[in-house]
Amino acid sequence: MKEKSALPNFELEKLYSNEGFKVIVGVDEAGRGSIAGPVTAGAVIFTKESFPHGLDDSKKLSPQQRTRIFEEIKETALFSFAHVPVEDIERINILQAALKAMTLAVDSLHVSPDLVLVDGNWFPPNLPCKGVAVVKGDQKSLTIAAASVVAKVNRDNLMGQLAKVEPVYGWDTNMGYGTRKHLQALGKFGPSRHHRKSFLPLRKLFED
Repeated sequence: MKEKSALPNFELEKLYSNEGFKVIVGVDEAGRGSIAGPVTAGAVIFTKESFPHGLDDSKKLSPQQRTRIFEEIKETALFSFAHVPVEDIERINILQAALKAMTLAVDSLHVSPDLVLVDGNWFPPNLPCKGVAVVKGDQKSLTIAAASVVAKVNRDNLMGQLAKVEPVYGWDTNMGYGTRKHLQALGKFGPSRHHRKSFLPLRKLFED
């Protein structure tokens, strides 16, 4: 029987808190691998050690679980999110756009953090305080996991709204990722203004 993976915990936050960092922000992004729509970052500060039940990396949660947990985050934490649009992604590349979204999300908290924990190998260069990149942070840190849920839920909501304007691509179900249905619609209808035309699936589809 496959062993169930452990849920993220608060040990990393406690470690840094014991070193004197009191206001600790978790940051993560959603939509980096999508071929349409913005990249979105979430930022979370837990104001007390009270966490939503079942909080985990957003990729491991169902849409219903993410929605429930997001509602609980609203009651137990300070949070913010920021979208960086396709125009910026095409202009500065997806990594820089994701880092920009993270910076905007942290700035939108309107607090002065002592430390930012960022999922992945990179952290934004313009943070107002020390930043620490945590590989697989959304599987280790509850604060980063919460940020991943905030980013995912709010990006999914936006893609659902965009799907009402551009219904042929199925963004309400694929969230802009390159599913077969999405790619078939691209071949039939061409790209919309919300597509990342520099991304490989679109380049390959329309080269020549």
